[in-house]
Amino acid sequence: MIMAKDAFTRKHSKKKSREYLKIFGPAIIITLIGFVVAYQFVNPAPPKKISIGTGSQTGAYYPFGKQYREILARDGITLEVLSTEGSVENIKLLETATDGVDVAFVQGGIGNPTDSPNLASLASLYFEPMWVFHRTDIPLQRLSDLRQRRIAVGPEGSGTRAIALQLLEDNAITADNAFILPIGGKVAVEALKQGDIDVAFFVASARSSVVQTLLKTIGIALMSFDRAEAYTRIHHFLSSVELPEGAIDFDSNIPSEDIVLLAPAANLVARKDIHPALVDLLLRAASEVHSNGGLFEEVHQFPSQKYLDFPLQKDAVRFFKHGPPFLQRYLPFWAATLIDRLKIMLLPLVTLLIPLMKIVPPGYRWRVRRKIFHWYRELQAVDLDVDKENPIEILDAHLAELRKIDEEVKQVTVPLSYAAELYALRIHITHVYRRIVEYRENHRT
Repeated sequence: MIMAKDAFTRKHSKKKSREYLKIFGPAIIITLIGFVVAYQFVNPAPPKKISIGTGSQTGAYYPFGKQYREILARDGITLEVLSTEGSVENIKLLETATDGVDVAFVQGGIGNPTDSPNLASLASLYFEPMWVFHRTDIPLQRLSDLRQRRIAVGPEGSGTRAIALQLLEDNAITADNAFILPIGGKVAVEALKQGDIDVAFFVASARSSVVQTLLKTIGIALMSFDRAEAYTRIHHFLSSVELPEGAIDFDSNIPSEDIVLLAPAANLVARKDIHPALVDLLLRAASEVHSNGGLFEEVHQFPSQKYLDFPLQKDAVRFFKHGPPFLQRYLPFWAATLIDRLKIMLLPLVTLLIPLMKIVPPGYRWRVRRKIFHWYRELQAVDLDVDKENPIEILDAHLAELRKIDEEVKQVTVPLSYAAELYALRIHITHVYRRIVEYRENHRT
């Protein structure tokens, strides 16, 4: 008895599963197709490894690159820090499709959006003053005083050289009336100290060893730009900053007076198609490294969307307007980016699954009741034929048909919520059956 009951239960369960599959299967298939189509529009995952172009290992960019590397490593991103010749080379590397870099530090005033339409700025990071050191035995009030002087403007490809040549050209100083030499860094420092050159240009932070050395070297002086306002009006990438008296060394009072300097801003530049999640990650790193300010910057002045050479990248615009994405504030980077990428998958859920869920229940009810009402058509046809003057053979055929219907109805499975309708059908079958039996008996007599 128990085995028969178990067999019936299994058979009933299989029928029920097949019934559900017939009803909900098409809806599930349509929804899955919608998800597959939507997945074609899901953004790819951010790369796990990217590279950044910096500058020489003795400059400021390279140490900053290493700080960025440590910060990005927390979120599972490997940042390769590449030492380069400087900003000019960095732009070339950014423009290179293969064997280039993904992001780079670029000195303000170097980039040209017309020449590099595929590049965009992520932010400006800090001011990089232009330092013009000269020997004290060379009277130097303005750059126009540099005719026939030996001038170190930095090596080829350096940002210092590009800006120095611009400023010299503004003052009509060219290779025709001065000795312009492609040296910089420690080589220029030694040449200036030895008297091999008269003037040296440097673009560097106040913490640079080059700047610190020359500020404390006897016989070397720092020029103050008395026409700084005019330069900033002509070259919008330049800002006027002031090095206050004693700011480098209070005890020795270095500098001995306030010095006005011109300063481009260091930019963080990438290709326009950089992954959006990397933009957020890099700007968060930039905020951590550069937001505390410095000798020339106010606290939280940088990173900034000002002082840029290239247009601000679209995802950087969103970052400066709204801050880090909501998910990245509360979730690990990998989880936030995964959810952000897959949010487009909600489209098939909204456009397909919700309407289908409104359609399927009524369809399900119709299908279940159809199984019951199907027998009512046959039962009604037999019932209407009972009162006619039919011979015994016809009545016996009706009785046989009703027994057959009753046996088939016993095999029908419906949810409990529809059981009342099923049992009502069986009662009606019994009622018609009895009517035929009574009519048959009366007809015989």
